[in-house]
Amino acid sequence: MEKENIKKRLEEIAGKEWVRDDAATLFLYSRDMTENEPHAPDWVVMPEKPEQVQAVMRLANETLTPVTPYVSGANVGGLTIPVRGGIILDLKRMNRILEINESDMYALLEPGVTFGHLRAELDRNHPKAIYTYPMAPPFTSVTCNALLDGLCNLSHPHGATSDWISSLEVVLPSGELARIGSAAITGRWVSRVPLPDLAGLFIGWQGLTGIVTKIAVQLCPKPAFLKRAFILPYSYSTAYEMMRELSWTRVLDDIAGLSWVAGKMMYGRHGPITRDPGEPGFILFIEYSANTRAELWSKTMIVNSLLKDFEKKGKTFEGPLDINAILRLFPEYTKLANFPTTLDFLLDYAESGGFTWVGSYGPTSNWTRPTEKGAAIMEKYGFPPLFNCRSMKGGHYGALRFLIPFDRRDPEVTKKLRACLEEICDLLLDEGFIPYKAPNWAAKKIISRADPGWVNLLKAVKKTLDPNGILNPGHWGF
Repeated sequence: MEKENIKKRLEEIAGKEWVRDDAATLFLYSRDMTENEPHAPDWVVMPEKPEQVQAVMRLANETLTPVTPYVSGANVGGLTIPVRGGIILDLKRMNRILEINESDMYALLEPGVTFGHLRAELDRNHPKAIYTYPMAPPFTSVTCNALLDGLCNLSHPHGATSDWISSLEVVLPSGELARIGSAAITGRWVSRVPLPDLAGLFIGWQGLTGIVTKIAVQLCPKPAFLKRAFILPYSYSTAYEMMRELSWTRVLDDIAGLSWVAGKMMYGRHGPITRDPGEPGFILFIEYSANTRAELWSKTMIVNSLLKDFEKKGKTFEGPLDINAILRLFPEYTKLANFPTTLDFLLDYAESGGFTWVGSYGPTSNWTRPTEKGAAIMEKYGFPPLFNCRSMKGGHYGALRFLIPFDRRDPEVTKKLRACLEEICDLLLDEGFIPYKAPNWAAKKIISRADPGWVNLLKAVKKTLDPNGILNPGHWGF
């Protein structure tokens, strides 16, 4: 079918004003803030309801037109760059909060609902309930973050945001609509058990197997008291030992860290960033909550007792420093303490707003070595050793991300950047860490090392659900 006929059909489905193919729009949707190569779509379509998504997918199958799901493009890694052209299906108009169920503790959302939207709704109308938040901008899609295994400020007790999903509604590549989890049986969106857990067919797949049009995410009761503190270890090994030991206390809601570089960037440092002699090497963030003052005091005593044990071992660190007191003196640190957050200091460091990273999940027993080696790789290529980490699911595994602000206008910087990222990615895989939200080049590295049976199963699932290969082709190594 000719392109003009496809455009006409798309306009009949979504409305003429919601189908774009002008050069300016296609340019905006062809790239993100990373170094990944731009590719322009042929059309951008903005549906408002699931029926329109279904109709677009039926047309795409009929015409063998690639479709790339999109909300804000904030999940870096080139994951929404349409490498084969075709249709960008921008879901941001599907932005309704359909239900907040305090009794069953879930929120039912459309994919265009952002963390900013959800937090405002909960704060305004459901102050007893909270959701978890990533270290990401408020305009990030709740749905996309969950489907891509994002980390969050409550990852320590609960795991990645994908673990917060209780039910889904999905449009399959064929255009069929299916519900996953308890919603498929009872119409209530409360859980994925005790049914066969088909949600895994859509989590972590980067939009290759279906388009989620509704998602139910779990809510938590808001605690009466909250304590936040910074601990500043002088070495990476001390920081990670603290993170593991504090995880085992079972009192924390969050424990995460950033390298010393972040502190310099928050104060507007540009150009080379160096660590001053005698300066702590880590910013360790801890948070815990309680329903009574007595419970809060008890948890504080547990934390302080463990830190005193570290002092007796001769470990050097500063703190714990109460965050509220620090914020009164240094309001810049609010960006590390409140979620969702813009983290604009990272983008401000790069002249053109370029930003990329390699993030991974792996064993907490092996945090220190890949961190030290990864930081050395970054410095070898002339990038400041900026990274962060987080304890996940009670310390059963941990997150480790290396982050690089850069100048997108300089092709030599981009070339050097890719070499740096690939070297870090190989290091992480060698050390037992698996990249998440993996861009195409990283996904190929993962698949090249994977168990052949797993790869064959992956291909079989993709082929079964998407026989024409129209959903987000070119991603996840396919």
